[in-house]
Amino acid sequence: MIWGLKTLSIFDFWTIEHILSGLSIGSLVLVNNHKSLGRVFANLKEQVFPPKKINYLKTKYDLIFVLFLAYLWETFEHYLETGLLGAKAEYWFAGVEFWPNRLIADPLMLVLGYWIVKKIPKLVWPARVLSLTWLLVHIFIFPDSMYLHTIFPFHF
Repeated sequence: MIWGLKTLSIFDFWTIEHILSGLSIGSLVLVNNHKSLGRVFANLKEQVFPPKKINYLKTKYDLIFVLFLAYLWETFEHYLETGLLGAKAEYWFAGVEFWPNRLIADPLMLVLGYWIVKKIPKLVWPARVLSLTWLLVHIFIFPDSMYLHTIFPFHF
């Protein structure tokens, strides 16, 4: 399926959270990478790397770091879903994600968030507030991570 429970579908309600997280993580990556890479590229002469090439390389490093963080989280999440922190955490995660969701869709949503924040940096703080609210509601109020899919069982 394209949309539905995470155990069966490529996209689920957590896709929204991954985009919001991508905005926040993308902002952090932009600031940190450009600060550190700016120092590296400032020492190089323009004949070696023209400004267009420098921007390309910075974007490439940004994407590598965003994807690294995405896959790091997905690996940790997999172990949580299989009960690494006990039965309560395993119950809350409500099953193991469908592999295209974990390996393709979720990381790409973080990349999409990175691209959005790169074009519209003003969205970082609203995204952070929405992301934090989303996490607090889902972790402390809802009984499990797939609760919205039980309330709104829309699948396709």
